[in-house]
Amino acid sequence: MERTVSIVPEAGLHARPASKFVQTANEYEADLSVGRADDSNADLVSANSMLAVTGLNVGHGESIRIVANGPDAAKALDALEAVVTTPVEELDE
Repeated sequence: MERTVSIVPEAGLHARPASKFVQTANEYEADLSVGRADDSNADLVSANSMLAVTGLNVGHGESIRIVANGPDAAKALDALEAVVTTPVEELDE
């Protein structure tokens, strides 16, 4: 399964949003990868790694591609989409 979503937090996929993204990815029984949506040749990185996710350097308004395989793939995609489409202020609530 695969989904393309735009990044809403002003800081992009860095710091708190990235931390929440990785934490959420680790809650599911699924193999999760993420990469820039604007470069179909770009390698995907593990969504379970803070270093890999922040290393993508994805900013506000840019899009990412999330790929999921496994029993919780659909639930994981929904949860990860919710993280990147929610402003930072609301992530802490």
